[in-house]
Amino acid sequence: MSSFSVKANLVDIPNRRIYPAEVTVAGTQISSIQPLPDNTAVKGYLLPGFVDSHVHIESSMLIPSQFARLAVVHGTVATISDPHEIANVCGMAGVEFMIDNGNTVPFKFNFGAPSCVPATVFETAGATLDAADVTRLLERPEIRYLSEMMNFPGVLHQDPEVMEKIAAAHRLGKPVDGHAPGLRGEDARRYIAAGISTDHECFTEEEALDKLQHGMKILIREGSAARNFDALAGLLNDHADHIMFCSDDKHPDSLVLGHINQLCARAVARGIDVFNVLQAACINPVLHYKMNVGLLKEGDPADFIVAEDLVNFTITATYIDGQLVASEGKTHIALPAQPGDPVNQFDCAPRKPEDFRVAAPADTKEIHVIEALDGQLITNKLLLEGRVQNGELVSQPDNDILKIVVVNRYKQAPVATAFIRNIGLKRGAIASSVAHDSHNIVAVGVDDESICKAVNLIIERKGGVSLHDPSTGESQIVALPVGGLMSADDGYRVAEAYSLIDKASKDLGSTLGSPFMTLSFMALLVIPHLKLSDLGLFDGDGFSFISKVR
Repeated sequence: MSSFSVKANLVDIPNRRIYPAEVTVAGTQISSIQPLPDNTAVKGYLLPGFVDSHVHIESSMLIPSQFARLAVVHGTVATISDPHEIANVCGMAGVEFMIDNGNTVPFKFNFGAPSCVPATVFETAGATLDAADVTRLLERPEIRYLSEMMNFPGVLHQDPEVMEKIAAAHRLGKPVDGHAPGLRGEDARRYIAAGISTDHECFTEEEALDKLQHGMKILIREGSAARNFDALAGLLNDHADHIMFCSDDKHPDSLVLGHINQLCARAVARGIDVFNVLQAACINPVLHYKMNVGLLKEGDPADFIVAEDLVNFTITATYIDGQLVASEGKTHIALPAQPGDPVNQFDCAPRKPEDFRVAAPADTKEIHVIEALDGQLITNKLLLEGRVQNGELVSQPDNDILKIVVVNRYKQAPVATAFIRNIGLKRGAIASSVAHDSHNIVAVGVDDESICKAVNLIIERKGGVSLHDPSTGESQIVALPVGGLMSADDGYRVAEAYSLIDKASKDLGSTLGSPFMTLSFMALLVIPHLKLSDLGLFDGDGFSFISKVR
């Protein structure tokens, strides 16, 4: 059994003190923690590792083993991972892939049983997981919880299938994650009373406080598109025991720059007590989900990190089960072998420009327009004047009103079309097969020919994010052949390729911070107010179609 020791300033979060100490590791566990004299000169700060308390690994565009290689550099030792995205594409086979691939690297993935596959009946997904499937998953020891219950109307109306999934989790002693954007008052109380323990979708501090008073834990989220840190960070002052940090959806270029450590730095910069911050970042997820992750105690798994300071949270070393997995900004997790035949479902044929044309009704005056909001999943529902040319409704790049389309990737079907504001393209088109939650192909563009070229590039490669620039005639794609969601290539190379195509989308005129991430949520029907599925334009408030694909 190998052993080693680390000397640094130990941050004892539960007892709210910092002192010089020597931590000795034997094998995979901490065998002893010995305080050193107060005047001992040591460098750095020993902390339990960071935990991302809610993340879809698929949104990093990396398979789990590649995600781990990047995350450990920033002190993340574990995740609460919802494989909802791959499950919507490939069902049980997708969940199995995530578990198996995650097991190939020294990192503590804690997967959940996806609760909403498909997310709604108003879109076409690639699979269905019913209550019996979910129960079988929950019975597995590596499945830690029931993933976010997005169907809050089903909870409030006690839909039998929904309630059976929740009951199975409770019976097996596993927590149930929530997803209830904007839910307040008596409806929030009833949703929480069903045994749903967390929410990461709060828009305001008032909404979060409403849910906290009914016993729910609140997750502060900072992903590549959806962010509520500024709105909710103040909760750490008085509710630190009930707060966790998460990223939810984080693109690879963002993951290269930082992870949960960035939220710690931002919170401390706001004057929030560092022990409250670390309670949320390191302790609360482990306790809530009963994770097999060490908390820097004797006898615990040797999962800990060394931070340069408690201001910027630059991580100088990350240990998982006593193994040094990252140091000085470099990952030590070896490049994993490429998976064999990747799981996927892509069964649509190339499209033609005329597939994306929208005939204008004779009485066209105003049209429904989705308004995308930078940094938010929620959208606004607008009525704006449409533009008709040659009997067709067309994009208005001068007014920032562009055509948006969703193409069924699972079978050949008519294209759903609508219009969107705030994407900002002045020419060309962008497209993605990452389109929550069913992951059909979503595209936005100035002209039908560009939309068609971007969509067909994704169909040809069976997944990816793409764009077409008519001014140069060039197209680009970052291929995502694993489920149409992820790449098995070196995460750093994928991040670099994504950074280039992200820049290219902004060169087309987009003013969004993360155009492809925002695009990926424009088909997410469970977030109000107006979205587009492959079946039509959907009103998230009335939970019904405004218009359906003919």
